[in-house]
Amino acid sequence: MALLKRSSKAAPAKGKAGSTKVKKPKAPRGAKLKQIRMAFTATRAQDPKVLPLVLAAFFVPFLLLLAIGLVFGGALYLGFLGFLLGLVAAAFVFGKRVQATAYSQVEGQIGAAAAVLSNMRGDWRITPAVGFTRDQDLVHRVIGKPGLVLVAEGSPNRARQLIATEKKKAARIIGSTPVYDVVVGDGEGQVPLRKLERHFLKLPRNIKGKQINELDRKFKAMGATSLPIPKGPMPTRVPRR
Repeated sequence: MALLKRSSKAAPAKGKAGSTKVKKPKAPRGAKLKQIRMAFTATRAQDPKVLPLVLAAFFVPFLLLLAIGLVFGGALYLGFLGFLLGLVAAAFVFGKRVQATAYSQVEGQIGAAAAVLSNMRGDWRITPAVGFTRDQDLVHRVIGKPGLVLVAEGSPNRARQLIATEKKKAARIIGSTPVYDVVVGDGEGQVPLRKLERHFLKLPRNIKGKQINELDRKFKAMGATSLPIPKGPMPTRVPRR
């Protein structure tokens, strides 16, 4: 009986359907602070202006509201409000400078667009370099709520040819799913690397999660190979503002 009691205590808790609940491991204490410190160190090495700009973003609203409070009254309240606004402004400026530095490091490298795509927010199924040329032009496949998005980087003419080829391959399995194409670059009709994520977030939401899973499964079953590309120096997700 004692043995049975001990074994019952060791049994994991089960949910309503009898499934075992698995607790997600907690991030180590201070991990977020360590990540911010690393991002700051890496950014400052490339962008010496980041520290004075972040400090200015914090102190300008803080000191301004504090001064108004000292002159007209309510210094404690306005000083606290200025402190909060300063923190928000400093976080915003810091995030922008980190992002700008990251983009400057990957621009011009092979697979730069894939590095940006892999850091996007949301449910995106990304397969890098599903098509490529000997001249290092690449096309990446992205499946998400807009549908199928083909992202090409390299020579505009060759990039368009890669997209056309991938569209023909995909036509057999996507059915009526909307297809979008993007050529990364600074030319006319292209999307700059720095605006790639913003461009994706503006695309209409045409399909739902089940359809995304089904499309992803079909493409994986198709057995298309992708070219391994070196990971660019894009940072892990910086704190969002």
